[in-house]
Amino acid sequence: MSSTTLPDALGHFGPYGGRYVPEVLMSPLEELERAYSDARLDPSFEAELHSLLHHYAGRPTPLYFASRLTESCGGAQIWLKREDLLHTGAHKINNCLGQILLARRMGKHRIIAETGAGQHGVATATVCALFGMECVVYMGEEDMRRQRLNVFRMRLLGATVVAVANGSRTLKDAISEAMRDWVTNVATTHYLLGSALGAHPYPMMVRDFHKVIGEETRAQSLEQIGRLPDTILACVGGGSNAIGVFYPFVGDASVRLIGIEAGGRGHRLGDHAARFSGGSPGVLHGAFSYLLQDDQGQVGLTHSVSAGLDYALIGPEHAWLHDRNRAEYVSISDADALTAAKTLARLEGIIPALESSHAIAEAIRRAPSEPNHVYVVNVSGRGDKDIDIYRENMPELDPDDSASSEQRGDAG
Repeated sequence: MSSTTLPDALGHFGPYGGRYVPEVLMSPLEELERAYSDARLDPSFEAELHSLLHHYAGRPTPLYFASRLTESCGGAQIWLKREDLLHTGAHKINNCLGQILLARRMGKHRIIAETGAGQHGVATATVCALFGMECVVYMGEEDMRRQRLNVFRMRLLGATVVAVANGSRTLKDAISEAMRDWVTNVATTHYLLGSALGAHPYPMMVRDFHKVIGEETRAQSLEQIGRLPDTILACVGGGSNAIGVFYPFVGDASVRLIGIEAGGRGHRLGDHAARFSGGSPGVLHGAFSYLLQDDQGQVGLTHSVSAGLDYALIGPEHAWLHDRNRAEYVSISDADALTAAKTLARLEGIIPALESSHAIAEAIRRAPSEPNHVYVVNVSGRGDKDIDIYRENMPELDPDDSASSEQRGDAG
């Protein structure tokens, strides 16, 4: 089967994907699949979504030549796909607009969502405000601490943000709580899942709502560069921004696809979120894919300085691309991601999200050795949400705050 026709009728990308959920969720998943199948064939649905993406979200986003970063690296040309310029500050709005239209089509007026870095939560709260729907967002307490700004933004938009205190108090636990809610309230509630993971049809549907990133990149590359890029790089948590930019290029053998996972602070289980180098196939939250797990098959703890990459499972289509050697997956450490963010800020005046900084770091690492290549890096989000984390990790840039901390007795 061609990669462009996957998944199959049962939601499998090769052996990955599928539906591993309680019986009570089979009916709403089937209802969602039918609604999406019908909507894809409805010109009015596509027209309304296109209008919202253009007039409300701000598409198309620019393909920008990072000339000073390119000169600094001394090798490949580095172009940036500027998803950070979208309304709400990240690519997440693409999928949220698509799914809110589906929810309305199904007559569901209560929306639940999970969020890690907060960008999906903000985008969900945004579309719920736009369409006048109730919004409940589940977020781990640790992520709420790291992303206080986005928690406030969600509440300002009218969402109820539910703190999750279980487990590692991060994205995995937020998804678990959202699924518990959905099981209880399936008749009135749509679960607006934020990444290309979970049970079928979510990986396919989220990919399709984000493929506009890659479609624009293709057209812009041909117009601005005169050819397709040699390499496309994108960070990979669950994998929504990456599959969105990769998918329209899967059939182009000349275009190398590179996904960047969170290398965290070390190689031990619990110190990173690199599923391909540290995981093995397993099931989490309804899908079969590469999973970080211990010797007893229990889901492993994860770590990343970036809340959006801090998840134990990778989306099933990425697993399929990996096994077919169509995409390459590497990891970048916390330290290198932070350095890359500072570099991009200083050279191009762009403060990226910590997630995107992982992809920038890999481009910086590779570029010097490939002087005749063209890179496109998907800048999936902007760094406003991460300023507190940048401040924690770059105290040399905030001497007044450091002095205040010492006066308060906080230095030890």
